[in-house]
Amino acid sequence: MLPKPSLSRFSFVHLFVSCDAFFFVSLQLFSIFAFATCGGYTGQLQVSVDCMEKASSNLSIGIDFGYPFRLHQVSFEAPMCEAMRRERVFLTGDYSSSAEFFVTIAVFAFLYSLVAAIIYIFFLNKYRENSRAPLIDFVVTVVFSFLWLVSSSAWAKALSDVKVATDPDEVQLLISACKDQTNKCGSLHGPRWSGLNTSVVGTKDVEMHEKIN
Repeated sequence: MLPKPSLSRFSFVHLFVSCDAFFFVSLQLFSIFAFATCGGYTGQLQVSVDCMEKASSNLSIGIDFGYPFRLHQVSFEAPMCEAMRRERVFLTGDYSSSAEFFVTIAVFAFLYSLVAAIIYIFFLNKYRENSRAPLIDFVVTVVFSFLWLVSSSAWAKALSDVKVATDPDEVQLLISACKDQTNKCGSLHGPRWSGLNTSVVGTKDVEMHEKIN
């Protein structure tokens, strides 16, 4: 009697490698998005302060910020509308931990995907001969999937807070002269978020970001 057909270890490894290929492609895309959008981001917003005493006015105050989004260290000078006096104003919030965590996971994910691709292409026979290799590969894949989800969710929430903290209307509230109704403050333009929105594609918070933007 012929033995019943069964899934050999070779077939299992082949199946696992095939399924893992999609994950590694996703990892590399995730890494590229993180490098190109979050890690290298710089943004600028502009506000204006039109004092009752026109000589003290500044109608174009540029405020630059970027990765890793330590906004509490970002400052700019604004007129106080009192005898040419000026004040140094700081933005609020520190979102560096979420941003750096997101980019760090992307770095390791990219390196891991490169190493795995090299093994699959050049050392596949040895990979198949080692009974522990698929198990280790599976565990590492699960770990990276979990870290990917956690880092993306944390960064999506941080991005939402960064958008609020750098909203020109919110920044005006930090300027002393803007609290006096005799002075006129305005928003010239806000930061562009298209790149950072790309970095959180695939998370459940994307729609919330688009509404804020």
